[in-house]
Amino acid sequence: MRHSTLPPDPAGDRHWRGDARLATGCALGFLVLTLLVDGEAGTLTLTRALLWLALSATLFVVLLPHRVTAGPGWLTVDSPLQRRTVHTDALTVVRQYGDVSTRLVLRDTYGQWLELDPRVLVANPLLWHELDTGIRRSMERGTLRQGTGVRRHLGHLIDDETARSVLRASGIS
Repeated sequence: MRHSTLPPDPAGDRHWRGDARLATGCALGFLVLTLLVDGEAGTLTLTRALLWLALSATLFVVLLPHRVTAGPGWLTVDSPLQRRTVHTDALTVVRQYGDVSTRLVLRDTYGQWLELDPRVLVANPLLWHELDTGIRRSMERGTLRQGTGVRRHLGHLIDDETARSVLRASGIS
């Protein structure tokens, strides 16, 4: 028997595929409707068709959510335009900004940083587990200078949401 040396599958946002399909459907729906309306009005030209295509592509890029994946010691956020990765076991800063639309900012000792929506962590406990494990390692190593309060706050939010989900699934709540 041969043992694989590949790392285990990374944890990922389990809702990303559905959200990406929704973004694709909205962009394609917009393209089809604009081409139909423009064609029915008799004003569809190649230039206008290319304009509608460009606007649909822009709509897709705006609606496509960032893809968040994590593994032992790392967390990555992929957007259509860039990819950012931080070493979660070498974090220096964990900050949360904003009141209405909060953003979580992570910075590591290698100068890498990324920003993500904390709701992704709330909806995906495996992602949170990987990040929390990395934050704890950073605290043990002494690299984390700011962010222990944010970790506790997020941990409470995620625990509360997990408990609500269990109660809903069991029919108690």
